[in-house]
Amino acid sequence: MRFLAALFGRRARLRWLHLIIGGALLMPYFLVGTVLVGMAGGGEQLFSSLPAQFVAFGLALPMAAVTGFFALVRPLSVAAARALCGVPPAVLADGPARTRQARVRTAGWYTLHLALGGIISGATLALPPFAVAVIALPFFAGLRETWLLDGPEALREPWVLALAPFAGLAMLLALALAAAVAGEVLARRAPVLLGPTPEDRLAAAERRAADLAVRNRLARELHDSVGHALSAVTLQAGAARRVLDRDPDFVREALTAIEETTRRTVGELDSVLGLLRQDGEPDEEGAPYGPGLDALGGLLAHCGVPVAYEREGDPEDPGVVDPVVAREAYRIVQEGLSNALRHGGGDAASPVRLLIEVRERERELMIVMENPLGERPAVARPGGGRGLRGVAERAVLLGGRAEAGPYDGVWRLTARLPLTTAEVTGTAGRAEGRR
Repeated sequence: MRFLAALFGRRARLRWLHLIIGGALLMPYFLVGTVLVGMAGGGEQLFSSLPAQFVAFGLALPMAAVTGFFALVRPLSVAAARALCGVPPAVLADGPARTRQARVRTAGWYTLHLALGGIISGATLALPPFAVAVIALPFFAGLRETWLLDGPEALREPWVLALAPFAGLAMLLALALAAAVAGEVLARRAPVLLGPTPEDRLAAAERRAADLAVRNRLARELHDSVGHALSAVTLQAGAARRVLDRDPDFVREALTAIEETTRRTVGELDSVLGLLRQDGEPDEEGAPYGPGLDALGGLLAHCGVPVAYEREGDPEDPGVVDPVVAREAYRIVQEGLSNALRHGGGDAASPVRLLIEVRERERELMIVMENPLGERPAVARPGGGRGLRGVAERAVLLGGRAEAGPYDGVWRLTARLPLTTAEVTGTAGRAEGRR
């Protein structure tokens, strides 16, 4: 049963169909080959001469190989191999063949497919009618007279006629076996000839890295904007609930702060969703998505903790600090405030010191945030939590650096960023050169 399933099962039938398609694709090249053979003087005997047909077949294959060098042949061949050959999709390449190596492999596959397909297709057209006639010989006298009229006398022996049905069935089984073997050959060669080249693997890795970078960026944006807002709102709502009956003025201020925080966060969330809609490209005004350092006043006014803000230079000037850098600096400050809310001793009155300094000589923007240690451990964990890891990623992507940990009785977050995208590009170029 397994043998018959291998010859006539669903996979075998699909592979047989794949070979028939190869034979159909070979026909235009074969017809050109017959024209060339006819021009060479074999036209009268072409369709009755098996050697002449083999010559035309041999001329057709080089022409098919040339066609295989076209870039779009590979995706078409891959689609057919995935659907009909039973080849796992993961082992085959996606997209057109762009490199020389990929095109050579594709041409080899295309030629092999058409060669095996032409042989199996020709046998499929010619052999079954002949085999059926052989099977019917013992049962039809008129057929025997027509077929065996000029044949050897031995073919008229009764034992020969008795074996004729078995001979016909053997021919059909031989055809099915040949088709199964040819289909298996194509299935085994497909990962080699249609599989990804090193260049394809590199391109796929770059695409995955780009997708991962977008996902990480979205995660950072959501964590910093929405996470900060939830921390601030939770703290303010909890404080208002505790003094609801004693201090209505404080409750009113807390509700106002909650309203301002949620309104600002809705706008920031829309900016984050813009990364999904337009792949993180600048908006119509050419500015990056999200607020910059010029929006820092609103953040500090409603962050839930008092902040002593100092600045040196003019970090809000887009001519001094690039808008992209200002945007990332805003997010770093936002994450620092979230950490102060969560870990600043559990008291909304815990002071936070913020220093933003423009260092013209070093061409960098320095951010320093300090708040009481509160419930933080005495020794910082490497990399911190998601927020601190996001701060470090933002700084590294800009070519800067960030660090956080206990320092002289307080928790200190320090970030150094390049002032402009020119410094960002230069840092990235140096890093690329080191790699």
